[in-house]
Amino acid sequence: MEAEYQVLRRNCTWTHVPCPPNANVVDCKWVYRIKRRADGSIERYKARLVAKGFHQEEGVDFHDTFSPVVKPSTIKLVLSYAVTKGWDLNQLDVNNAFLNGDLTEVVYMSQPPGFIDKSHPHCVCRLLKALYGLKQAPRAWFLKLKTFILSHGYTCCYSDSSLFVRHTPSSTTYLLVYVDDIIITGSDPSYISSFTQSLDLQFSLKDLDNLSFFLGIEVSRVGSGMHLSQTSYIRDLLTRTKMTDCKPSPSPVDTTFRLSKHGETFDFDYPSLFRSIVGALQYATIARPEISFSVKSYIGSLESCETILRYLKGSLTHGISITPSTINVYCDAGWAADPDDRRSYHDFSIYYGPNLINWSSRKQKVVARSSTGAEYHAIAFAAS
Repeated sequence: MEAEYQVLRRNCTWTHVPCPPNANVVDCKWVYRIKRRADGSIERYKARLVAKGFHQEEGVDFHDTFSPVVKPSTIKLVLSYAVTKGWDLNQLDVNNAFLNGDLTEVVYMSQPPGFIDKSHPHCVCRLLKALYGLKQAPRAWFLKLKTFILSHGYTCCYSDSSLFVRHTPSSTTYLLVYVDDIIITGSDPSYISSFTQSLDLQFSLKDLDNLSFFLGIEVSRVGSGMHLSQTSYIRDLLTRTKMTDCKPSPSPVDTTFRLSKHGETFDFDYPSLFRSIVGALQYATIARPEISFSVKSYIGSLESCETILRYLKGSLTHGISITPSTINVYCDAGWAADPDDRRSYHDFSIYYGPNLINWSSRKQKVVARSSTGAEYHAIAFAAS
């Protein structure tokens, strides 16, 4: 806590001022967490001062809050391209990233518990920099980082605003941003080293060297390619749901069970638990695409969630392999597959060679009059 508090003071995160009349003062608290390595072992214990953003008032001490993060399909595409080109993949982590964001609103916060300034005991903190927990903190940080990156000759990708590209006659560089986690790769290692030093001077960095663990995804080199898996993430999910000793299932879904909007409805004793499990399973599809259909179409009860978890228990180390390759797109349609409204389903998968980059399966918005019509809708869906 002391170390975190000193970082906040050195960063000039706030200044002490008398509390203005009728001011909205945001409370704060200390949050403790354990940061783990890819193998699940403890890396370090962290204490972080967090503002209680739910005390903020829209239009008073915050306005816009949206902040983009890089898409999983973009990550896999860039990794595939880097493997094909034989480029190194480097991972960076920004220390106390949100504290670098500049606030444009006037925000007052109570003094941190356990660190009341003895010379200003009745004052409040007027925040000068963003702080974790503030609704606008992610946006303030991203805008600060984006401005710095663009000033170094990068352009922002139109389809994914968290992908930055720098093209010169002699080199190409790709930079992926997910909040404070960064992946950088390109054809010129000397430029990447120079840019990383500039980034470190502006924002304190932790250079994690070669990419190995990113957003709960383990990245391991296999020959000229790599393997993506979510072993530790799934293991933690099994622990959280108390299913570490469950019997593995050979399939992620009971094939005899079918959902219909006119069918059975379910009541949940613990709806928040159910929602958290569904969200966690959706994230697990990044490296486990075979459970995507089960997660999307068959989750209607805790029992169906447990079936998927039992399947994952029996295939913990499975994942996606990435090898040097070229792009291919496949699509298909199931004509009149919905028993309720006879609308068709269509799906597509995009491969960079054998590497699965992106996929989707949806119900068509119109009723196809023939199987050929359904297939043409699928082609248009994949091309878009």
